[in-house]
Amino acid sequence: MSILTVDEKTAKQAQEQSAMKRYVERIAIRERNLVGLQTKTPVELDNPDRVASRKEMIQPGDEFTLERLIGRNDLFPFHYLEKGIIAGKPVCRIVIHNGSGREPGHGTGFLVTPQLLLTNNHVLRNPEIASMSLAQFDYEQDINFNDRVFQQFRLAPEIFFMTDSKLDFTLVAVQERSAAGKSIQDYGFLPLVKQTGKILLGEYVSIIQHPEGHHKAVVIRENKITDMLDNFIHYTADTCEGSSGSAVFSDDWKVIALHHASVPDPDHSGKFIANEGTRISSILNYIEQNTSSLSEQQKTLIKNLSHNVPIVSDQEESMVVGEPFNLEWFEGSTGHDPAFLGDGQDVPHPKLSSALARDVAKLDNGENILNYTHFSIVMSKSRRLAFYTVVNIDGKQSKDAERDDNWRYDPRIDESYQCGNELYKRNKVDKGHLVRRRDPIWGTNSEEANKDTFHFTNCAPQHCSFNQSSNLWLGLEDYLLNHAKNNQQKMTVFTGPIFRENDIVYRGVQIPEEFWKVAVVVKDNGERSTTAYLVSQKPFLNDLEADVPGAFMTFQVKVSLIEGLTGLDFNDLRNYDPLERQEATIGNPIERLEDIQL
Repeated sequence: MSILTVDEKTAKQAQEQSAMKRYVERIAIRERNLVGLQTKTPVELDNPDRVASRKEMIQPGDEFTLERLIGRNDLFPFHYLEKGIIAGKPVCRIVIHNGSGREPGHGTGFLVTPQLLLTNNHVLRNPEIASMSLAQFDYEQDINFNDRVFQQFRLAPEIFFMTDSKLDFTLVAVQERSAAGKSIQDYGFLPLVKQTGKILLGEYVSIIQHPEGHHKAVVIRENKITDMLDNFIHYTADTCEGSSGSAVFSDDWKVIALHHASVPDPDHSGKFIANEGTRISSILNYIEQNTSSLSEQQKTLIKNLSHNVPIVSDQEESMVVGEPFNLEWFEGSTGHDPAFLGDGQDVPHPKLSSALARDVAKLDNGENILNYTHFSIVMSKSRRLAFYTVVNIDGKQSKDAERDDNWRYDPRIDESYQCGNELYKRNKVDKGHLVRRRDPIWGTNSEEANKDTFHFTNCAPQHCSFNQSSNLWLGLEDYLLNHAKNNQQKMTVFTGPIFRENDIVYRGVQIPEEFWKVAVVVKDNGERSTTAYLVSQKPFLNDLEADVPGAFMTFQVKVSLIEGLTGLDFNDLRNYDPLERQEATIGNPIERLEDIQL
């Protein structure tokens, strides 16, 4: 900041002293890292788990990043520069007014949602200062060194304001329109990724900033990561006063840290030996842990703040098809037990409409049902996917098992009725488990159940953002399993896709837009309860070979709605659905797991 009040100087000096203390405490670790980097690449030096995460986050088709990580070359695709321009658009200069009448100070900030801006606590320490301060976008020069026309937005801490001095961040709302009437949404935003492993020791970072309150500037790859702490990252960098609140980027222009302090040289007054940024994952963890005091409107503002990088495992070894089990493997597999819940609470297989029945992929013995360990599947010939799956979950006998990950064909039906790796190679399409892997893993046959879930019959094409994101659909699956575990209950869960004639065709397969679940449990009072759920992946299906940002909702719906959408008849299960007694037909949106009615 250009001119600081006594309080501002104190806050900034406190951050620098804390950074220096952390830096000094880890001298030995950092020196070991630097020595290692003289002979090793980041992939060879860093923690194997973090290396694995970093590799998984590399976008398909990006052969340059891995080449840099393993030290083969330092080439970049030409669009690296274009991505940098896009990344810089949401970065702004903050003009700080504190009501003292003195010349304002300056900092840097950047949009992380269409309405929320991230900067340092020592830049905007409280709502009062924020309400008097301004965010200036396009404060930069063109290629002829002429000043661009910048847009000035007021901050809106009355709508949202969250801050923490230890992590040195402030998250604040911005007014929707600038003084000249421009929309804040025209500047886009920088997604914040909660997953760790976005960068490795020895990799380089770039920083887009407003040094000393001047025009926007960038430091490109002159800054090496030298140390990683639980909440902070240390790196060498060229930054100045006013750069506080800058976005620290990895080579693929992901925000990895919020720049907040220079590290003073303990041996030379006035000199700095490194810079420190607050890890984005730590900021997101703090925000998630402090949402209880927020209003419903404020919770909505941060609902999509945290993003996950889709992990695309298209390495050749993950695409090797496992050897099919021999027919003897399935001889003892009785599948779904209609009497599993006990006490006469039978849950039979659903009846198929006549049209569906004609489309069933039959086994060699003429039967309709593929039975596995603790679950069953009925397949569609025309769609090459399951009409439905049904699994018995025993919370009292639940176990853990390592992933098998050897996907294989089921030899009991023709391979032409099963979608194999030709659908899933080198794209954003995941093999989404229908019977979730953990659900049938219980009892003495848990290992067999684990392996059975990796049949192509038990997967459906799901965009990786849908399949892997931390969302309420995955939360629902956890909720159902944990409910059975915690209450030592039994549960039966049906799952499947919804087939529509106009589903898009990709690689010769029609991709379902929606998926459903029907869960049946016997409550402590002996009464049966049936609930149904529906979710759509439609926002992600515009391009199945690219990153597609989007959001989706999970709904609790009536069992009768699932019956109407699928052509399945769940017998009398609708009579035990609490929603069937409500007049609403669309369903109840699930915004948090507490919204589920079991």
